[in-house]
Amino acid sequence: MAQESTGLRPTTGRSSPGEPSSRARPTDDHPSAPAPPDATAGTAAPAPSGATPAAATPATARDSATPAHPTDQVDDTDAHGLVAGARQDTTGPEEAAERGRRPASREPGHDQAGEGVHDASGGAGRTRPVKGRGGAPESRRMTLARAAAAMAGGALLFLAFPPTDWWACAPLGIGLVVAALHGTRPRRAAWLGYLAAVVFLLPALAWVRTIGDDVWVMLVGVSSVFYAVMAALAAPVFRLKWWPVWFGGLWVAMEWARGLVPVGGFPWARVAFSQGESLFTRYAALGGAPLVSFVVALCGALLAYAALTRRGSPRRAPHGTERATGPRAAGTGPQATGAGLRAPGTGPQATGTGPGTRRWAPAGAVGLALAVPLLSLAVPRPGDEGRTVNIGIVQGNVPGEGMYVLGDEPAVVLKNHANETKRLAQAVREGRLPRPDLVVLPENSTDIDPYRDPYARQVIDDSVKDVGVPTLVGAVVAIGDEHRATRSLVWDPATGPGAYYDKQHLVPFGEYTPFKEIVLALWERANLVGRQSVAGTRPGDLRMGPVTVGAVNCYEVAYDGTVRGTVRTGATPIVVQTNNASYALSNLPPQQLAMSKLRAVEHNRAVVTAATTGISAYVTPDGKVSWRTRERVADMTVVTVPVRTQATIATRVGALPEWALALMGVAAAGVAMWGARRRGDRMGRD
Repeated sequence: MAQESTGLRPTTGRSSPGEPSSRARPTDDHPSAPAPPDATAGTAAPAPSGATPAAATPATARDSATPAHPTDQVDDTDAHGLVAGARQDTTGPEEAAERGRRPASREPGHDQAGEGVHDASGGAGRTRPVKGRGGAPESRRMTLARAAAAMAGGALLFLAFPPTDWWACAPLGIGLVVAALHGTRPRRAAWLGYLAAVVFLLPALAWVRTIGDDVWVMLVGVSSVFYAVMAALAAPVFRLKWWPVWFGGLWVAMEWARGLVPVGGFPWARVAFSQGESLFTRYAALGGAPLVSFVVALCGALLAYAALTRRGSPRRAPHGTERATGPRAAGTGPQATGAGLRAPGTGPQATGTGPGTRRWAPAGAVGLALAVPLLSLAVPRPGDEGRTVNIGIVQGNVPGEGMYVLGDEPAVVLKNHANETKRLAQAVREGRLPRPDLVVLPENSTDIDPYRDPYARQVIDDSVKDVGVPTLVGAVVAIGDEHRATRSLVWDPATGPGAYYDKQHLVPFGEYTPFKEIVLALWERANLVGRQSVAGTRPGDLRMGPVTVGAVNCYEVAYDGTVRGTVRTGATPIVVQTNNASYALSNLPPQQLAMSKLRAVEHNRAVVTAATTGISAYVTPDGKVSWRTRERVADMTVVTVPVRTQATIATRVGALPEWALALMGVAAAGVAMWGARRRGDRMGRD
């Protein structure tokens, strides 16, 4: 792949050592201007025998006569065109000569007349930024442009997620973030990554405001740290060949870490969850959510690569067509002296990757970016197996809002769902709905423990007997005197409560309180958690009528391992019981539904979701929403669901793609940092 240019041409100053001048012929803007000599800038390398010292003098004299502004800097990312400005290489002749004596290989198609000092290891974007005098930072205008690009990228990422659901904004947003980061040092890249994450996560996680604005801000602040670390690691990676691939791996590593720590992680707002129904979705069947995130990040990085390369492409005097003037004509150029950037026979013409190839690099990168989502059509998908099951879905609604969803009436949630179950039974008797094989109620469909309260037990039992089929009840049940469990409980019309599944991934500060003593002392709201929940220890395969369903509780649908572990038991379809009552009419319910769409494709399973206030839905194994409810209403239906038992590649290989991609990205960052340290040590010795 041809590499991107490493900077805009300066309006004054000189080319990098060993490179022909970018002003070797008159320009269209100044047709009458004389063409300056094609000198190697500030070259202090000894001329070969027979060459006069005056041959190398014009460039040096011109440089000394044009003082550099103390804040000017040649940055290896000016190629993305966020700002154009005059930057000069103020490096002294000794250092320039030293650079000229160090051979440097470049990725095929690199611009000979580009700006910046290229290191000796080559690769896409591998250039060493040249600072102004005193190591001054880049211009304020450039810094503001980077910040604007990072913020725009974060905003586009948010628009990719429900409820907006403009999935194509995800690769575009990542592309802008990459453009902002490219060529910066790790420290600057970190704060740019943090800025992009804040702009993205503040609206994406706005549903947390129900708990409190302080919690919302803290959650966004902590989550954004992961993006900052990823950005800092990406900064040296941009110096490597094929850096879009390594950047995609770093993105996967970041999402993996964010889903792991702290306190069990928070995998919400992963890029894959913006692709519930897009051209990228089918990749989930191959490598799960991590692979979807990877290909989206790769696509965005390729678009950024195309833009960077396009911006840096020469508009005039392709390499090899310069006028035969100056030191090169006099036999004193780098090829003659052996002190240039390439040895004879190693340039673009020798490899067949010269300027002609470079001109096609932007188009090639765009072509690859477009091919990535289209290649998902080749991902193998299991077919229909000709078996179905009828599932009743009940959404009973609740009277309250926010943190006080239960209202003031005792047992109101229990009665609402029991009454809606009876309405479903009546509709079946009247022939308005087909007879279900089983019924699913939401998480927390009873606000009273049916094991301990005779009234709650009787209400549930009456409604289940009325519908006449096994019913999955969501209940919060007591465990001893101090703990509780969020339980999916199979209620049989003949035998009553039976098998159950206890939620494994609990919501911190919602179902249990990490660092309990400290948190309770600092925040009074933490007392609303009440009894501390106990996590379950086994997957949610529950036999109900003719099938074994895979029970998943609410928050757990975001965790790859929990859903995969349940599907691997052979359970089908997946049943998601959720209670989003506190977050009704926010962006949480549609975000959760998008996760269900991705899980359906990932595991070749239909997904049935029952929610207290919505969104209840049925998603086909192809990720299409076949039926859904509105929010804050009572509703019920019976859906005919295909029973799929074949496992996808993603289900079989499990977390291996995630580990491989994350390790690849981190290893690339390690190689890049090691290379940078090695170059620094060599420069110090020189």
